[in-house]
Parts: sequence; structure tokens; C-alpha cells
Amino acid sequence: MPWTAYTTVAAIIESAGRFLLVEEKSDTGAVVINQPAGHLNEGESLLDAVVRETREETAWRFHPRGLVGVYRWQVSPGGKTYIRFCFFGDGDDHRPEQPLDPEILGTKWMTRDELAGGTSQLRSPMVLICINDYLSGCRHSLELLRDLG
Repeated sequence: MPWTAYTTVAAIIESAGRFLLVEEKSDTGAVVINQPAGHLNEGESLLDAVVRETREETAWRFHPRGLVGVYRWQVSPGGKTYIRFCFFGDGDDHRPEQPLDPEILGTKWMTRDELAGGTSQLRSPMVLICINDYLSGCRHSLELLRDLG
């Protein structure tokens, strides 16, 4: 079987020092915390994917303003490898009546310190690393992205 990396997108939305996060069930059934995030679909641009995933998982509309970074994480030796494109931006048009993706238990607004405090299990190490990078000023123009269709 050929090796494959899984391309994912994630959104950072900050309001008054708190970040929009999702509580979700992992593949193992554990309850974990993640940014609004998900897989890139065939034929979809990275920006379209992060807007779609944020709406599906949080009922917020996401307006990407820039790229925090690109992250590679191999779950374990020989395990899956994920390539995450993490975007920052603004959220609006919240639709609380909208059903969320089935694995999403709800949304939370948390500070970086609450997230790092260890009281919640993170979906992956990328969750806190992305927020730390965002807070340290890692902000890149969307012009870095070239979608050739």
C-alpha cells in the first residue's frame, strides 16, 4: 500500500483572549479538544475547506485573514501522517440552531492557559502549538497559497 499524508485544515478564531474550540469524540471514543478542523476534500481549495469545516463544526462563518503555519505530525512510528494548514481569522454569522457534525459534542471558548492546563485532552499536539505560534506572531499572508485548480 502506498504511503499517504492526510491534508487537514484548522481555524483559529480569537475573541477577547479566548479561542473557539470544539469538543469532539475521537476515533477511540475519548472526548478531546480541537480547533475547528478537518480534511481537505477532493477538488476543494484550502480556504474553502477551512470555511466549510468551521461552519460544519461550530455553526460560525469563518473569514480567513492569514496562515499561521503548516504542520506535519506523524501520530506514531509507522502511523498516519497529517499535514495541517492552520489559518487565523474572524468569525461571524453564528447559527446556534444549526446541527453540528455528528462527532462534535459542542463548542467552547477557552484561553491558551486553560487549554495548556491539562484539564482537557487535546486531539493532537498541533492544537496548542498552533495557538502558541499564533500568539507569538506567526502570521503569514494568504498570498502564500496558490490554488492552480
